[in-house]
Amino acid sequence: MLTHPLAGKSAFVTGGARRIGRAIAFALAQAGADVAITYRTSKAEASQTAAEIAALGCRAVALECDVRSESSVQAAVAAVIATLGRIDILVNNAAIFSSAALESLTLDQWNDVFDTNTRGPFLVARESLPHLRAAGGRIINIGSLGATHAWPGHAHYCASKAALQMLTQAMAKAFAPEVSVNCVAPGWIEVAPSFPAATADESVGQEPGLPHHSEVAPSFQSTAVDERVGSVTLPQPLQGEAERRLELQAARFASKTPMGRNGSAEEVAQAVLFFAAGPHFITGQTLVVDGGLGLT
Repeated sequence: MLTHPLAGKSAFVTGGARRIGRAIAFALAQAGADVAITYRTSKAEASQTAAEIAALGCRAVALECDVRSESSVQAAVAAVIATLGRIDILVNNAAIFSSAALESLTLDQWNDVFDTNTRGPFLVARESLPHLRAAGGRIINIGSLGATHAWPGHAHYCASKAALQMLTQAMAKAFAPEVSVNCVAPGWIEVAPSFPAATADESVGQEPGLPHHSEVAPSFQSTAVDERVGSVTLPQPLQGEAERRLELQAARFASKTPMGRNGSAEEVAQAVLFFAAGPHFITGQTLVVDGGLGLT
């Protein structure tokens, strides 16, 4: 087995400043790839992540990018090429999580989630495609168990991830044979002990420390949370209660998971690395990283 199977390759990870995006960026760098990450609000974290990746001996760059914006995505892709010279691997990780009762879901809430979770990967993939084709590259979309499990309090989120899963399959057919396209769908992923949580956006900097941006328990998020793109902020009196609820939910999901625990960001990153370094012939597939939670 090669120690650095991605040596000489360049990876582009949206929302790679922290949490799962950061773990993905590090896994790719440890496999030998140069790495570009994007952020929208997490500039300090993105700069730190890029510096730590560079310390591994890889080239690294942190780029501000709003994946909802065509012009912003175009500028980011151009910057990756100017800095790293090529794009071999694209990881569409940037996403947001939002909760709302379906009967009271607003159009703004719907659009916020779809603009980042579905339109974002489309835009980044489309703009990166000429470079990926030239390199015989890979696209890995970060999906969610919610794409196949309906959560009524998160209908817009689940629908956006279901759309991303279908987009993965459509891209796999459209971009073949030069580019393989696959999806990694996390279950309950515990990322960090710190609060806040339950949103993740690395276009925006991926939030939370529990379920991955692409995976959150159906009933967690308080309506007091600011669920728009960006970081989550809870009023101080609610933080203790929310943390307690989160701990209880994490324990409940671990007890429901056949593997007996919740997942880690590093395990999601290793699934991404499989598609990044594995057989190019594998395409159009979704790899669920949930410890069997979806079986229950």
